[in-house]
Amino acid sequence: MWELMTRTVLIIEDNPGIAQLVRMHVEDLGMTAIHCDRGDSGLERYRQGGIDLVVLDLMLPGLDGLAVCREIRSGPGYVPVLMLTAKTTELDRVLGLEMGADDYLTKPFSVAELTARIKALFRRVDAMGSAGQDPGDDAVIHCNGLTIDPGRRKVSTGGQDVDLTAREFDLLMHFASHPGRVFSRTQLLDAVWGYNHEGYEHTVNTHINRLRNKIESDPATPQYIQTVWGVGYRFGD
Repeated sequence: MWELMTRTVLIIEDNPGIAQLVRMHVEDLGMTAIHCDRGDSGLERYRQGGIDLVVLDLMLPGLDGLAVCREIRSGPGYVPVLMLTAKTTELDRVLGLEMGADDYLTKPFSVAELTARIKALFRRVDAMGSAGQDPGDDAVIHCNGLTIDPGRRKVSTGGQDVDLTAREFDLLMHFASHPGRVFSRTQLLDAVWGYNHEGYEHTVNTHINRLRNKIESDPATPQYIQTVWGVGYRFGD
């Protein structure tokens, strides 16, 4: 059951109708909503602190969403970012994820989908906090030159640090925690994203491709995250 908690969501959106829709449903979840209609003012409010989630439009006056997301990720601490975009090309989605967005929604979106994404992001944040309190979850994983440090959420290959987004780290950690087990895209959506909507399997594909490009010496013939044709993916034994 979804437990109402005191959370503050910063909505950075210049479309008044969309901003009001997001605000209404954030408040329906028992959370506090703060709205800014410009990228620069939204970033300034974020830096004042007390924000638990940022719902961020891609196209904004003052400072675009990609720049805002990049600035958020360059600062201390971790706050999840849900990016909203009217664009539908793969490049736009990848750019948002590359800047550190945890998830994205393409306009127009349904209310059910919006609330599902928000709940899923907070479930993941809560899970991260719980994992950090359990010393057994902090055991460092070593695999053929790849090192995963759950306690510090750090990854390196060949001794070189790898810069992963929060979602990429969670995806890698899920695979590494179950070596050899095959996961379908639907199972990965459920386990890592915390939701499953038909047609969003391409989200998994995008993240896996980007993760491979960062950790594999040859992404075309991956040794860590391997494709099991017709089924899904697995972490190599």
